[in-house]
Amino acid sequence: MFLPFFINWDVEPEIFNLGGFSLRYYGLLFVLAFICGYKIEEKIFKAEGLSMEWLDKLWIYVAVATVVGARLGHCLFYDWAYFSHHPLEMILPFRFQPEFKFTGFQGLASHGAAIGIIAGLWYYSKKVSKKSIFWILDRAVIPIALAGVFIRLGNLMNSEIVGEVTVRPWGFRFVNAYGLENPLSPRHPAQLYEAFCYLLSFGVLMYLYWRTKVKDRQGFIFGMFLILIFTARFFIEFVKENQVEFEETMTLNMGQWLSIPFVVVGCFMLWYSGKNKVIPHPAGNVSGKK
Repeated sequence: MFLPFFINWDVEPEIFNLGGFSLRYYGLLFVLAFICGYKIEEKIFKAEGLSMEWLDKLWIYVAVATVVGARLGHCLFYDWAYFSHHPLEMILPFRFQPEFKFTGFQGLASHGAAIGIIAGLWYYSKKVSKKSIFWILDRAVIPIALAGVFIRLGNLMNSEIVGEVTVRPWGFRFVNAYGLENPLSPRHPAQLYEAFCYLLSFGVLMYLYWRTKVKDRQGFIFGMFLILIFTARFFIEFVKENQVEFEETMTLNMGQWLSIPFVVVGCFMLWYSGKNKVIPHPAGNVSGKK
């Protein structure tokens, strides 16, 4: 029997607010995710003798694809009943009814972000690198796994994506959570569970890239990323509160159904990569310049 020692999570999501302009922990962590991701990718590009111009373009593509994919993913997968009647609000940070209001982009879905990033990197491979999409996916997903850690920590600071009620001693009382019937009931810190799993996944992918030769098998690291990230997501969903009302009638929730195809694709990529081994270029022998 565990002692009733719970963590009272009463953190305000805003760091400061000046004249209506606020800086939130989520936004700060989102920016830090891109900064850290850029530095990690920079190290990879330098090790392979690749052009820094390629790197700058890569993160522009990733940034745009992430935001667009995450936003559309939320609107299509989780709240289509509303946005099908308010399509402009999918792409504009305003609510028009019942009154005009600036809302920002409230609602981002990680599965949508994943689809958006894959689409953005496909376009990048056609327009910039002129290489196989799997070549850039293998290198881009490593910092993306770390970015997932920052995003989930941002969710924690927002007291959102909370877990179900628990008696475990590490349960969090999400005092500022929106829409909970019993905000003082201790709950699984599902955001921290995911953040830990993503950090572990990042460590595995870094090890595979720097300490093994699997990066010579195009698609292998990408496949491992999909398996690690979305298997973790699938199982953690069992201790999460459902995000939207229609999930209450589902055996598996929307996050789990969306995770299954990614895991399947990941398994396929491990098999596919074994049939498409490439001979690596010597370090410093790939200019990456057009």
